[in-house]
Amino acid sequence: MRQELQSVLEQARTLVPDELPDLLGDLEIIRAVAYSRLASPAERSRPDEPLDVATAATRMGISPSRFYKVYKDAKFVRREGRKLIVSSAGLESYLKKAR
Repeated sequence: MRQELQSVLEQARTLVPDELPDLLGDLEIIRAVAYSRLASPAERSRPDEPLDVATAATRMGISPSRFYKVYKDAKFVRREGRKLIVSSAGLESYLKKAR
C-alpha cells in the first residue's frame, strides 16, 4: 500500500463509528476523481490550442470548403474578423461524442 494511505488506514481502524461515514465519503470522492482521470487521460493531457480551418477539417475527415459550410453550428469555433479559430479541445470533445 502507498505510504500516503497508511494514515488513512490507521484512521479507518481507530475512528469512532460515527465518523466512519465521513471517511468513506472522502474516500469515494478520491475514487471518483481517479476513475474519471482514467476514463479520459488524453483529453486532460493535451492543452487547448487554436487550429486553422485546414487542420480542423483534416481532423474531422472533411474538406475545408465543407467545414466552412457546417461550422456555424459548432460551439468550438469562433470568428475573429474574417478568420475562424477552432478550439482543439472542443473539436476533440465533439469528435468523441460523434463516434
